[in-house]
Amino acid sequence: MQLKRALVARPFGLLADLVYPPGCVVCGIPPAVTAVFVRRAGPLRFIERPYCEVLGIPFSHDLGSGILSAEAIANPPPFDRLRSAAFHDEPVRQLVHGLKYRDRTDLAPMMARWMLRASDGMVERCDAILPVPLHRSRMFSRKFNQAAELARHLAQQSGKALLPATLTRIKRTRPQVGLGAKAREENVRGVFAIAKSQDNDVFGKRLILVDDVYTTGATVAAAAKVLRKAGAADITVLTFARALSETI
Repeated sequence: MQLKRALVARPFGLLADLVYPPGCVVCGIPPAVTAVFVRRAGPLRFIERPYCEVLGIPFSHDLGSGILSAEAIANPPPFDRLRSAAFHDEPVRQLVHGLKYRDRTDLAPMMARWMLRASDGMVERCDAILPVPLHRSRMFSRKFNQAAELARHLAQQSGKALLPATLTRIKRTRPQVGLGAKAREENVRGVFAIAKSQDNDVFGKRLILVDDVYTTGATVAAAAKVLRKAGAADITVLTFARALSETI
């Protein structure tokens, strides 16, 4: 009876799923889910220690505990640390694009598990998790916020509080893709704010700020500045991928 009702409700969609099951975003294999995908996806390059304690930039060899990169020393970020699960190359890029542009929300739980592993224990020690928000107009056209999907599954898997609406985007910006570092920074200047009457969600709290990809850091830096101004005690930026091809 339930199948009959489903067939009546969405006959073409259900039939298509039965005949052509949703496939792995990289190789097209129907995901049975995570295990099959991981075996067939190819050379996922996860980011492992040793790396800069602040920016998470991998080192080519172990320089000892607590070592910072030259970039972290010269330009300290407005957050306390950055952690990312994998390098933003193939097939990680396809995973990100599958979630972001092809509505593959079924990938989010797997990606969140890898992010939880990469968080270096920060998720376990945090008070709450919040996503980098989309502007409402872009949310309308895209249907969902990929950062919010990752944050939601991180919260479910860790048992931590989720703050989906505490940080808001008050200005619409042009896409960051294709912009240089300075242009990205200018593009997101003044676009974030704490939602009205929600300062207590942030003040004195240890927070995990979630996004899908770290490129130049302009977006998460702008968001972190707002959280810091609102009194956040500790801010960890956690992304699934980072645009970095080499170690130092």
